[in-house]
Amino acid sequence: MLRSLFASVLPNTLATAVRPSVQTPLRAASNALVSESRGWSQVWQGQQRWRSQLAPKRTKYRKAHKGRVSLPTGGSTKGTTLQLGSFGLRLLESTRLTAKQLTSAEVAVKRKIKPVKGAECWMRVFPDVPVCVKGNETRMGKGKGAFEYWACRVPMGRVVFEVGGGGIREEIAKEALRLASAKLPVQTEFISINSLPRLGSTLVSKATVTQTGASKAEIPVDAIPEGPADTALAGATAP
Repeated sequence: MLRSLFASVLPNTLATAVRPSVQTPLRAASNALVSESRGWSQVWQGQQRWRSQLAPKRTKYRKAHKGRVSLPTGGSTKGTTLQLGSFGLRLLESTRLTAKQLTSAEVAVKRKIKPVKGAECWMRVFPDVPVCVKGNETRMGKGKGAFEYWACRVPMGRVVFEVGGGGIREEIAKEALRLASAKLPVQTEFISINSLPRLGSTLVSKATVTQTGASKAEIPVDAIPEGPADTALAGATAP
């Protein structure tokens, strides 16, 4: 009886005595890897991209400078006219739009134009700048704050949303873009395919700029000559 009891207990006792000395280094290494992976996942958890979110798939750096919204002063009107749709929403101020604001505006537009078969909505900007924020009443220094949200810098005169397709009427498009404008923290204007490009706060006629050869000229709305090439002025709205 006692012999069988010692025979069953002794191997387990030896195994428990030997196991820590053999498995401790392996267990320590595995614990280190697990803790390192957890720390890495916690660092990037804030910038994790979900399918329903507006966020870049990958960036070169996790954080970026705050930066300023550039104002095109060289005479370029790129991005101020429609490219995909028949109607659009153009900004009258320079600002930084967040991914949440753009998502809310896009959802509002798509919900309004959903009954129109074939109508589509296009977003001309994309939030690709990581914005970092520090807590309130935090002392200066100690590095940059933690990642908070994605945003994009949009200069004045840039088209943000376009609507078109399916023979959508102007009344429906204007109402849909009005709902989107209510979600944005800046002043906007409704434009059509015949609207003039915008250079800052000034409307510019392509025909007039081509005739004068002034690549950097700012032409006021009142100075645009009347003619067949400038009949599109009726579709533009001054700020």
